[in-house]
Amino acid sequence: MQRISLEERPDWRAQADLLGYSFLNQDAIPSWDESKAYVLTAEQVDFDLKSVTNELHQMCIEAVDVAVQNERILDRLAIPAPYWDWIANSWRAREPSLYGRFDLFYDGTGPAKMLEYNADTPTCLYEAGFFQLHWFEEQRARGVISDEADQFNVIQDKLIARFRELFEQGANVHFSCCRDAQDDRGTVEYIEDCAIQAGLVNHFVFIDDIGVDTEGRFADQNDHVIDYLFKLYPLEHMFREDFGKFLPNSGVEMLEPPWKAILSNKGLLPLLWQMYPGHPNLLPSFFETEVDADTIIGSYVKKPLFSREGENVEVHQKGTETFRMPGGYGEEGFVIQAFSPTPKYVDDYAVVGSWIVGDEAVGIGIREDTNIVTQDISRFVPHVVVN
Repeated sequence: MQRISLEERPDWRAQADLLGYSFLNQDAIPSWDESKAYVLTAEQVDFDLKSVTNELHQMCIEAVDVAVQNERILDRLAIPAPYWDWIANSWRAREPSLYGRFDLFYDGTGPAKMLEYNADTPTCLYEAGFFQLHWFEEQRARGVISDEADQFNVIQDKLIARFRELFEQGANVHFSCCRDAQDDRGTVEYIEDCAIQAGLVNHFVFIDDIGVDTEGRFADQNDHVIDYLFKLYPLEHMFREDFGKFLPNSGVEMLEPPWKAILSNKGLLPLLWQMYPGHPNLLPSFFETEVDADTIIGSYVKKPLFSREGENVEVHQKGTETFRMPGGYGEEGFVIQAFSPTPKYVDDYAVVGSWIVGDEAVGIGIREDTNIVTQDISRFVPHVVVN
């Protein structure tokens, strides 16, 4: 995998604003960077990323099946006991999922390694599914990119098709996120656009405007009962909210479904390592309380069971802490994952985000940062595929 310098489109910021996605420019350092691009071969995409992502996803599905049958595992994942049956019943009913994103270590020379699975509330979807494809088509039309080049990206088409699989035409679906998270709102707006193209009727409600009626059903700010809810809000946060106790009996069908609470938990990493020890696409991982990290691994990364955008992640190399991200997570416990140096290009570390829609790998997006841990202000850099 190579990184090349490219000519920026002079009007890309204006285009982002025109398309209604100004959150790409909200910071002093934009979250989008097209002054460069990553180049992969079709073989790398097919064999090292696409097939690996599909395999990892199926392994994760097997992990859910194991976890819902073992209360010790659910307890180890710090999932509150009142929600165990709700999660297990959701899995047994095979309630469908919409999407997810694997974060992978990959430098083009060896097997991709799973860093984690953002299975519940992954962002950067608009950048990956639409804006980098828009960039690709424009740059190819301008002759900046070869006519023979391609991009591994059918994310948007698959999202629209998935909505059509899950809902009848004209179905009423509510969409929700936090009020003050602009990037979350931008992601939800993009998903709503895909739902509209699939023929659904959308209703938006902020999380803190959702109420509960006298029958224990969720309702929006207009007192309309919520039957279907896409929420870009972590399940573990919902468990701890005042309305959390109403979830199991609310009758609402959620995207993502309750069983995704197992996959969005960093405890998935040691669970997978126990199930598939030595797997070439996994890194040795353990619950912190069950391993002496310095003795067994040496260099390692310490991650909270629940964390977003790298918060409270620590990097330890040869017995010394070399990096720590601030944040408010860690109360429920940590996992230890063997350290694998992220590919570095000049001053930037790169992580491949490999997207799943339904049960299928559908595209990639690459984020880079001068810090070794990817965070919410990391930059999205587009990619091209060559033969």
